[in-house]
Amino acid sequence: MKAFRELVERQVATGELRGVDDLLADDVVFRSPVAFTPYRGKAITTAILHGVSRVFSDFRYVNVIEDGRHSALVFETKVGDIAVHGCDFITTDDDGLITELTVMVRPLSAANALAAAMGDQFERIQAEAAAATEGTR
Repeated sequence: MKAFRELVERQVATGELRGVDDLLADDVVFRSPVAFTPYRGKAITTAILHGVSRVFSDFRYVNVIEDGRHSALVFETKVGDIAVHGCDFITTDDDGLITELTVMVRPLSAANALAAAMGDQFERIQAEAAAATEGTR
């Protein structure tokens, strides 16, 4: 998914991914590498992606595999001093909007660092999602 890749590469260091919500279907499903239960909906997914942009540093995509509506974007980044190797698995609908985004990371030390960093962000993420939901009513 070229539009998502370019947006993330251009903006991840800013702490906000402006316009990412325009790439997401309203009923998008986000599967976190550190939470069992998927997150459903554009508002929470957008807020989580903003949170990720605040905790990742030195982010870069290193490989892309695409097959129709399915993409795998392999990335390298850091959370604090911990190196992270991961992949964004993306499915899009007929309009090109992201309907599913699953993120996997390795090694375990990276998943633990990401879980801790995102845990620190989660109150802000929930507030951003609530504000976005209120703005659409």
